[in-house]
Amino acid sequence: MMGFLLPLIVSLVMVGQVRSQNRRPTISFITQPEIVTDIGGDIEMKCTIQYASDYPVIWMKLDSVDRNNDLPITTGTTLILTDPRFNIDFDKETSTYTLKINDIQETDGSIYQCQVLIALTDKVKADVPLIVRRPPIISDNSTRSVVTWEGNRVVLKCYASGYPQPDIYWRRQNNAVLPTNSSIFKGNELVFPHVTKEHRGTYYCVATNVVGTGARRNIDVEVEHTPGIKIPRKRLGQALQFDMDLECKIEAYPPPAIKWFKDGFSEPLTTNQHYRISHFAHDDQYVDTILRVVTIEKKQYGKYLCEATNRLGSSNATVELFETVIPICPPACDEVNYSSGGVAVEAVVGGFVVMVTTLAFIVRRR
Repeated sequence: MMGFLLPLIVSLVMVGQVRSQNRRPTISFITQPEIVTDIGGDIEMKCTIQYASDYPVIWMKLDSVDRNNDLPITTGTTLILTDPRFNIDFDKETSTYTLKINDIQETDGSIYQCQVLIALTDKVKADVPLIVRRPPIISDNSTRSVVTWEGNRVVLKCYASGYPQPDIYWRRQNNAVLPTNSSIFKGNELVFPHVTKEHRGTYYCVATNVVGTGARRNIDVEVEHTPGIKIPRKRLGQALQFDMDLECKIEAYPPPAIKWFKDGFSEPLTTNQHYRISHFAHDDQYVDTILRVVTIEKKQYGKYLCEATNRLGSSNATVELFETVIPICPPACDEVNYSSGGVAVEAVVGGFVVMVTTLAFIVRRR
């Protein structure tokens, strides 16, 4: 484009020099200070010239990165750029050149320059910045996800482009509290001085300005930690020949390997005719494990060890199973039906004969 335009400019400058007046051309008015518009809008920028009737007047779109790529749009009242969105008007009374751009696109944002060419190395010029409002776009150099372990310092970063410059806000899933002890934090960086397993979850980076509805990025924070075990009931009783469930609640990430041991035995228990082992994962951090002792025999009473291990360490906890006379429900209710009746039993207490009514169980196995 510049190669085609250069001979034309040279000839126009030479003509202008031949017809040159005594007074130097000046730009008496330029649209200022800037034009700010939305995508799809229409704009006008005006340039009023004095004493330049014999000099070429050019509108240029400047390239901020490489000035060699500056784009000529008009010369005088002739449109050089073949884009139907661009038009040029000239008011002879005021000697004003008006550049009109319709259906503004994001790529139209730039500095436009009105130039009066006096000589090849001499020109009068004035700039009109055109700023196109743009909705926020979260930058690629923002954090996408984090995997760390307890005690580390963690920084989540979020940057966004757009005009006006977007504000960055942080929130957490379900509006949980942030490490700043607030539910919302404004800034490009969210800092965890010493991350804990309670910080695990999804964080939202939200970029907003006056354009559009904003942009959001979900950032998952995974905090690796050693297993922790809670025992809902540390001592459980059950009668002979009935079942009983022993339970451990485990919190661990990465998910742990889980084993059950019976006191006095070094080999872990497996599912067989005496035991059934079940794991119930709530997500990749919480697991409930249940050891069902089936049709309990005398030798099965005692202490049981629940052990959880991942690559960061191991934890264990103990549950005791003891013998009772009366079956405990549940889980005994799952296996038998009951009916009851009054049975008179004589007992000697302190030398007196006492009639005691007991509850008799009639057990019918399914």
